[in-house]
Amino acid sequence: MENKLYLQLTEAVQRIKPFDEQTAMLAERHSDSLTKPPGSLGKLEAMARQLAGITGQLWPDFTRKAVIVMAGDHGVCDEGVSAFPQAVTPQMVMNFLNGGAAVNVLARQAGADVVCVDIGVNADLEHELLVSRKVVRGTANMAKQPAMTREDALRAIMVGVEVVNEQVERGFRLFATGEMGIGNTTASAAITTVLTGLSPENSVGRGTGINDAAWLNKVDVVKRAIAVNKPDSSDPIDVLAKVGGAEIAGLAGVIIGAAANGCPVVIDGYISSAAALVASQIAEETKPYMIASHLSQEQGHLKQLESIGLSPPIQLEMRLGEGTGAVLCFHFIDAALHLMQEMATFESAGVSKG
Repeated sequence: MENKLYLQLTEAVQRIKPFDEQTAMLAERHSDSLTKPPGSLGKLEAMARQLAGITGQLWPDFTRKAVIVMAGDHGVCDEGVSAFPQAVTPQMVMNFLNGGAAVNVLARQAGADVVCVDIGVNADLEHELLVSRKVVRGTANMAKQPAMTREDALRAIMVGVEVVNEQVERGFRLFATGEMGIGNTTASAAITTVLTGLSPENSVGRGTGINDAAWLNKVDVVKRAIAVNKPDSSDPIDVLAKVGGAEIAGLAGVIIGAAANGCPVVIDGYISSAAALVASQIAEETKPYMIASHLSQEQGHLKQLESIGLSPPIQLEMRLGEGTGAVLCFHFIDAALHLMQEMATFESAGVSKG
């Protein structure tokens, strides 16, 4: 089964088309012809160029956009790494499905759908809007053993790919990553430590708002998880299986799936960026399809983004997760495209170029 899953993943990666530099250059030229000094709209101009290169269209249509929220539990919660109990994970999933979470509010404002996926929640959940694709009922305690088997990690990645495929068939063309899973900043810190070389003291953040003693414990837990499991930094799937989480694997699949379908994917905060690190090391071809959204308060986040080559336009001192920062970035994407389509050129406006 593992070989079959790996073949499916390889086929998805092989579908990723190279970034369209020619269309990106046309977008850049058009931007330079607009009534403004060249480059004066900064990252908005860079965003318009990137969107053109991703889609092969100067004016891509992102009327239908979705944030895919992957949910899963973590056995490492047994080590006291979170300020909240594990029971919060299924409770928050139901909150997402009933439209009451922060990401729901921001998605409604941005005209986006929230697609909530149970990929690893340690509870039985039912709701008409839930996408139920459970791979595990929570991961094992990574401080004592591997979080998942390699096969489960591959299965979770492919769930992410398949969910994107399904949404593309429904007409969605712009995606954002979101997650829910008490304990997942611990798994993300472990992934970040292994894949970037950052020390646990610099990769472990405050997560849900833990105190100094809890933070020191969390650092120790990450060190123990890495020592016990010895994840191979040259094998991102091994890292994901040993010290990751089902929802992180699912988001890596979302990123690969978006790229395979020629769609941009907006990366949220620390957990989503851990998934982006994994995706970028499974398939470097995914990098041009990723758009950073915001800089999280989690101290290792900047290192994650720099390792991928991403620069976030938003800095609001957020650390909520859920996809909230990524959904806020949808407004910047809309702004970049409106500017490209609606601004007058120097020629049409009769304005002299400098």
